[in-house]
Amino acid sequence: MAWVYLVAAGLLEIGWAMGLKQTQGFTRLWPSVLTVGAMAGSFWLLALALKALPIGTAYAIWTGIGAVGTAILGIWLLGEPASPGRLAGIALILSGIVTLKLAG
Repeated sequence: MAWVYLVAAGLLEIGWAMGLKQTQGFTRLWPSVLTVGAMAGSFWLLALALKALPIGTAYAIWTGIGAVGTAILGIWLLGEPASPGRLAGIALILSGIVTLKLAG
């Protein structure tokens, strides 16, 4: 169950990272409320996952899911560049996540 919590926490991290853009510096109420809610949920689920998983592995995977997901959504939804270097970076983070999961 810890891995399910960790993946859900990572998905919420993507949500709050994307939400930060929509808050416009926390000047918009509802995007700000949703973003803070996603932050709280992400931290809570990470804390639950940490009851059973090593901190180094869990934290790296949590941030990796957030980084990869946010970068992909930035490219897909916000028109950010999909340069070869950026895509290679995403691939490297993904390979690190998989390696940590298999090793941990």
